[in-house]
Amino acid sequence: MTLHWTKEDTPRWDADKQRLFGDAGLASVGMDRPARGAHLPDEWWRASDDAGDTVGYGWLDAEWGDAQITFLADPARRGQGIGGFIVDRLEREAAARGLNYIYNVVPPTHPDPAWMTHWLTLHGFVAGTGDLRRQVRTDPQA
Repeated sequence: MTLHWTKEDTPRWDADKQRLFGDAGLASVGMDRPARGAHLPDEWWRASDDAGDTVGYGWLDAEWGDAQITFLADPARRGQGIGGFIVDRLEREAAARGLNYIYNVVPPTHPDPAWMTHWLTLHGFVAGTGDLRRQVRTDPQA
C-alpha cells in the first residue's frame, strides 16, 4: 500500500475527521468534539491510500523551537504502518522548519495510555517532562 501526504490549507472539522476520530479517537488525542465545519488550529495533514481513502491525520504545533505532534490512524487499519508513516512525515515537516524536537503528550483521556507510550517508545521517543520526545533528524528517512 502506498500512502500519500496532503496538507490541509484550511483545516476544518468535517465528516471524514468525525468518521475516523469518533469519541474514542477524540479522547486519545485529548480533543473536545469541534462543531461541524469549525476551523481547526495548527497545521493538519491527511494520509490517504491509493484509492484516495483517508487513513489517518497528523498535526503539528510549532512552539519555542520544537513541535508538538498528534496523530490518528484509522482504527480499522491499525498495524499497517500508518502511524509510523504519519510520525515520519510530521518529523520531515519539523525538519523543514528547522525545529529541534517533535514531542507528543499522551493525555489522561487516552483509552490505553500505556500502549500509546510503548508505541512511541518503539518509534524512538524518550520520556521528557510530561511528554515523549524525539530529536528531529536533519535527514529523516524518505
